[in-house]
Amino acid sequence: MFDIHCLGDVLGDFSRSHCVAICAFLIPANLIATSQTILFVLLKRSPIQIFTISASAIIYALLMIFHVISWFIVGVVMAPTFILIFLGVTCLAINCTAIWLKHNHMEIDFSQFLRKIALMYPA
Repeated sequence: MFDIHCLGDVLGDFSRSHCVAICAFLIPANLIATSQTILFVLLKRSPIQIFTISASAIIYALLMIFHVISWFIVGVVMAPTFILIFLGVTCLAINCTAIWLKHNHMEIDFSQFLRKIALMYPA
């Protein structure tokens, strides 16, 4: 019979025993994919391109969050766990916001926004 609890133990042990390798991959992957999502939104790319890169970035962010949760389960509460969970949640929020903006057909005119800020604070 298939035991979900046993599967959770195996995945948690894998996550904790290969922490350095997992973090060495997931941290740059999160930052690069989320930066690419922001760039695609600024360049007003097609919704398909934004949805594709956001979906991959969301997967990376969720993997990071689950990896840190596996450490919280065993009681490891340190600064790196909080930093990594903050990174994962921030990347997840940015990518979900990008999908939400494109789904609602909302465009943000960043050049107009920057002009308003420049007029408010002249040099």
